[in-house]
Amino acid sequence: QVQLVESGGGLVQPGETLKISCTASGFDIRTHAIQWYRQGPGREREFVSHITTSGLLTNYTESVKGRFIGTRRNDLNRVSLIMRSLQPEDTAVYYCYSPMLRVWGQGTQVTVSS
Repeated sequence: QVQLVESGGGLVQPGETLKISCTASGFDIRTHAIQWYRQGPGREREFVSHITTSGLLTNYTESVKGRFIGTRRNDLNRVSLIMRSLQPEDTAVYYCYSPMLRVWGQGTQVTVSS
C-alpha cells in the first residue's frame, strides 16, 4: 500500500526550531519529488516547499525562505523539513505530498505559541 506518514510535529515557542519528517511506504521515495503543504486555522491549504529527487534543488514559498530547509534521506525512504525561527503564523497542520502518485500524508500539527 502506497502511503506517506508525517511525524515530528508538536508545540514550540516562537524562535525555536522543529524538524518534521515524511516517511514513505509502498514505494521508493528516491524516485519521487515531494512537496510540503500546510493548513493553518481558518485558512486554505498552501504550498510550503518542493524537494527534487536528488535533494539538490528545493524551492519554498516566500514566507519561509531562509528559515525552512528541505532534506531527504533516501536510504530511510524519508524527507524532512527543518523549520527554524518559527513564528505563531507558522502554526498549521503540515502535510507531505507526492505529485506523481497524488498521495497525501495524514498531516502533523505544528503549534508555535508562548
